Amino acid sequence: MSKKILIADDEPNIVAALEFLLQRSGYEVHVARNGDEALKLVEATHPDLVLLDVMMPQKSGYEVCMRIRERADWRHIKIIMLSAKGRDAEVSKGLSMGADIYVTKPFSTRELMDRIRDLLGQSTAGPA
Repeated sequence: MSKKILIADDEPNIVAALEFLLQRSGYEVHVARNGDEALKLVEATHPDLVLLDVMMPQKSGYEVCMRIRERADWRHIKIIMLSAKGRDAEVSKGLSMGADIYVTKPFSTRELMDRIRDLLGQSTAGPA
């Protein structure tokens, strides 16, 4: 059974690129364009990992992260926060809200895919 990943981001170019890469790597991918939709999809799809943009309409990524961490049945979900805000204070805030990893945009897709595999306990196949 493939791992499920929810992409919660309102930037169509980022969503399209990530969705393509993740599907090509064998993941089941769901997409949310705002914070409310992200929480509804977490409830409906029970993802293994959420790629969570910090700045989204309706609910921020911080709020979505906090809501996920509040529920005992969702605490196993891995969260990677994505943001153009890379100051130490922003990174600390994301991690203190419960994110497993905080990645600043622009980011290397290869590095992001490696981090996703690491969080999901999957090793990379073959030599690097």
